[in-house]
Amino acid sequence: MADITARLREARLAITDRARRYHITWRLLYRAAVYLLLFDIAYVFLFPFLYMLITSVKSPQDLADFTVNWVPRSIEWRNYSLAFTTLRFWLHFKNALIITGIAVIGHLVSGSFVGYGFARYRFPGSRVLFTLVIVGLIIPTQTLIIPMYIVFSKLGLINTFVPLLLPTFFGFGLRGGLYIFIFRQFFLRLPHELEDAAKIDGCNFIRTFWNIVIPISQPAILVSAILGLVWQWHDFYEPSVYLQNPRLLPLTSMLPRLWQMMQMLEDEMMQALAMQDEFFQLFNDAMYMAATVICLLPVLIVFAVVQRYFIQGVERSGLVE
Repeated sequence: MADITARLREARLAITDRARRYHITWRLLYRAAVYLLLFDIAYVFLFPFLYMLITSVKSPQDLADFTVNWVPRSIEWRNYSLAFTTLRFWLHFKNALIITGIAVIGHLVSGSFVGYGFARYRFPGSRVLFTLVIVGLIIPTQTLIIPMYIVFSKLGLINTFVPLLLPTFFGFGLRGGLYIFIFRQFFLRLPHELEDAAKIDGCNFIRTFWNIVIPISQPAILVSAILGLVWQWHDFYEPSVYLQNPRLLPLTSMLPRLWQMMQMLEDEMMQALAMQDEFFQLFNDAMYMAATVICLLPVLIVFAVVQRYFIQGVERSGLVE
């Protein structure tokens, strides 16, 4: 009897050990599959960025050699200095700072004010209006650009920053409805006791909003500011429509013009065979990629600094549960 019990115990232990090894094996395979999938997805997103960085430091000889893909034979830093000069960096960087800074402030002011009204006040048609705000997010800017251009043209505001900045203070600018949604979601999570206490102390609507609500809205403000910074900085469609004077263009809007200039010069150089090599030594894909890196660099620096706070802001703003 004791021998049978011992054998049963050994068989049970063997089955348990086999099941444990089977479970560990499948868990390792599952993790390997997940990491492989994440690596593939990361590669898809990182490939254009890596290609841009590597191409930006290639020499003309490396560009002409199809065997040089990822590891340049020499680092050509001259591409950045040439791109910096060709872009007229400081002039258009100043324009980009003015447009982006004021536009972000406009989005924060209008988004917080309108979002607070939708979150705290119920009035006839409030749900319909908020639905229209959300629907406005899916309407492309291109469908509204013609009537807006006509309006601003009649007002004599073409070739000024006003058409780019004025709509942001009314919750209508680039993705303006999203900022209203972000602030509304955040304000819905705030306890009503804050406003009740402010009313007891004699605060009106504006004072309650400015002195009580806004100081505790840093997560929503931070998320909206970063999103507005990235989207407004990279927007070159509206500036190219409203700003016909090249000196007023922001930095990113210079990239299409730089490419057009390179194509025009290349067509002209084709007629002068002796100057083709000299042109290719200066104006090539490497220089254009260097210009792209220069345009991206300010936003990348800002995002690298505030990345941790941005993630915390998304968690606290009510966008995710």
